[in-house]
Amino acid sequence: MRTQVTIIGAGPAGLMLGHLLHLQGIEAIILETRSRDYIEQRVRAGVLEQGTVDLLNETGLGERMAKEGLIHQGIELGFNRKRFRIDMQELTGKAVTVYGQNEVIKDLVKARLSVGAAIEFEVENVSIDKLESELPIVRYEKDGVAHEVTCDYIAGCDGFHGVCRPSVPKGALTTYEQVYPFGWLGILAEAAPSQEELVYMNHERGFALFSMRSPEVTRLYLQCDPSEDIKLWPDERIWKELMIRLESEDGWKPNIGKITQKSVTPMRSFVTEPMQYGRLFLAGDAVHIVPPTGAKGMNLAVSDVRVLASALAAAYRTGSQTLLASYSDSCLRRIWKVQRFSWWLTSLMHRFPDATPFDQRRQIAELDYLSTSRAAAKSLAENYVGLPLDLSERTIFRTPVYS
Repeated sequence: MRTQVTIIGAGPAGLMLGHLLHLQGIEAIILETRSRDYIEQRVRAGVLEQGTVDLLNETGLGERMAKEGLIHQGIELGFNRKRFRIDMQELTGKAVTVYGQNEVIKDLVKARLSVGAAIEFEVENVSIDKLESELPIVRYEKDGVAHEVTCDYIAGCDGFHGVCRPSVPKGALTTYEQVYPFGWLGILAEAAPSQEELVYMNHERGFALFSMRSPEVTRLYLQCDPSEDIKLWPDERIWKELMIRLESEDGWKPNIGKITQKSVTPMRSFVTEPMQYGRLFLAGDAVHIVPPTGAKGMNLAVSDVRVLASALAAAYRTGSQTLLASYSDSCLRRIWKVQRFSWWLTSLMHRFPDATPFDQRRQIAELDYLSTSRAAAKSLAENYVGLPLDLSERTIFRTPVYS
């Protein structure tokens, strides 16, 4: 089989890249090891930056999001049983939209299938070869039959545990990583959200987050040990701990409902440089991970492929490899800024096991300052709604550049 771009992975990065390339008239095939049902039901992040929302709208994917997404113009932070609000709309003129990653995935898959663009689910034994040649090769198996795809470029959008990054020769990439001494115990509950915006709560027993997925479903998190056994957390214990950590002087608390999902997620910061090797370009979780505190994972993946799609379009349109050669540098500027913000917010809201009384008092002082300083609040708001696009990210994808 011959195609222009082979995309490995049907997460937000891979599917969005396929969509953007289709709008530019570039042929691509997407390969995914999981089933369609699995990727559409897998619960992940649910906060979309303004730039991500704008891109979905610009490229014809925003209709259902406009109906079902929840627009948030602010967030609340709390400490010492008190909450204060960061008014993002007033400070930046922008907002965020709560719309689950699995819902974005559904919209992207539907759009791809509706135009007959190639996507293969439940493939096995994926491997890549000849990355430094002009015609790299991707091999995979589907229903026991071996396939080989020859292409111009490979996009590695297959996540942290995928095959693409490990296929790069040893020594060609540098990894930067920080593993945090805590994780998040997350639940989905059949309970109407008891308020309209997210609440980030600093508590002496550990961080807690109140969020939501829809007008009927609440999403909540508790800081815990990363190796915590979820079996030791029956529903009653989870709700008791949430009520303690989210307790506020004004009496607010989340509504209680049936817990339909629960899991423990370890936390890490991770970046690999560069994001390209030969004709292989890495994007999304394949090349960077951020702690979920700042809700940046999916947004960062979308930013990566926006840059990559622009660069590929330029290469096919003009023959110039200039934007492709600068893909990694262009993306890493944003990635490290997002890493900084996610690390800062994580460090601000969580209790570290080795924290001294001095550390805890300093943490509270910073929250107190944030609650009273417009400059500090604006800095948080600017990062939360999403930093402005660089020139390399500003291509409009509404219509094909060529046919």
